[in-house]
Amino acid sequence: MMPGVLAHLTVGAVAAAVTALATPLVRRFAVASGLLVAPDERNVHTAPTPSIGGTAMLLGLLAGVLAAWLIGDFSEVFAAPSEMLGVVLAAVAICAVGVLDDVRPVSAPAKVAGMVLAGSVLSLTGVSLVVLRIPFMDVVLLSPDLSALLTVLWVFLLANALNLVDGLDGLAAGIVAIAAAAFFLYALRLGDEGLLFAGNPGSLLAIIVVGICVGFLPHNVYPARIFMGDGGSLLLGLLLAASTVSVGGRTEAAYSGQSFFFFAPAFIPVLILGVPLFDMAFAIVRRATTPGRKVTSADKDHLHHRLLRLGHGHRRAVLILWGWTALLSGFVLWPTYSGDGDAIVPGGIAALGLLLFTVLHPRLRSAPGNGSASVTDSEVAAGGLGD
Repeated sequence: MMPGVLAHLTVGAVAAAVTALATPLVRRFAVASGLLVAPDERNVHTAPTPSIGGTAMLLGLLAGVLAAWLIGDFSEVFAAPSEMLGVVLAAVAICAVGVLDDVRPVSAPAKVAGMVLAGSVLSLTGVSLVVLRIPFMDVVLLSPDLSALLTVLWVFLLANALNLVDGLDGLAAGIVAIAAAAFFLYALRLGDEGLLFAGNPGSLLAIIVVGICVGFLPHNVYPARIFMGDGGSLLLGLLLAASTVSVGGRTEAAYSGQSFFFFAPAFIPVLILGVPLFDMAFAIVRRATTPGRKVTSADKDHLHHRLLRLGHGHRRAVLILWGWTALLSGFVLWPTYSGDGDAIVPGGIAALGLLLFTVLHPRLRSAPGNGSASVTDSEVAAGGLGD
């Protein structure tokens, strides 16, 4: 049997508490050391802000892993300690690369090398894709070389997706908290159905990620007192990759209560993390099709930037993107837990409502006679109206 909900919540609470307590200490160190990010034309904050919050998140991860080891309920997970040791080593490596970039910017090839190193550590220690369920086809058993390649590629994709979406206060941490919580519930459901063995670390890693984000969010919501920086976003991407690989890459049977192909475990995280993955894909296409622009060049055309220009304030733009993540997560979890139908109709209605709110709300507020002023360019540059 997999560890129970109470054991998972205990570990998540420890990770949240340590992250919440460590973040102010990290902030004070950053301020005293002058490790601040000044406002510029691409960022939306208006005052120099510390950006090494990823180190507090790393401490939360270490505390969560230690708590899981001490309480004994996760003895099966630690029976073969190489996997959890690999996750910790990979986390330290990728967080170090990110924090180094936060302190003293490194080249894109160097950051890619750090991601590849972290993904390779996961693969070498056993946290890797073993099987892959392809839609309309049978389960594919991956060769060791292909398994390592796809594992590293998945780490690279998630780390970059979260790095790109981390553009507004609390945005990335909230999206990851919602996505990780959804994946945690999905992993528990698979475990209850006997489709995951007790030593699978997927649910443990997911709840630790939830705890890290919950502990960090109070310090990171608008107006943020500290940013997670590349150290935090790359770390969260790695941990989500490790969790989803552990669950989706080792389960041959699909379970959802329905037989729809897209509920195969390996494709669940693609739906849950639809917001950052779509934003990353859109950014790549946008930059690749713009003459004279490199794919690696930064811009202000991400989803959150567009919401600000549309007229939404900082907080509302964040809540909208959190809402889309929650909607996608609910769409995945509904048939998994209900077993009596899909969520296409209610999900479609909710999506339409959220879309109409996203598009029409700023126009209604700025309409003549409603007493609201329109959003100016300076307010967009400052992160919105703070509604």
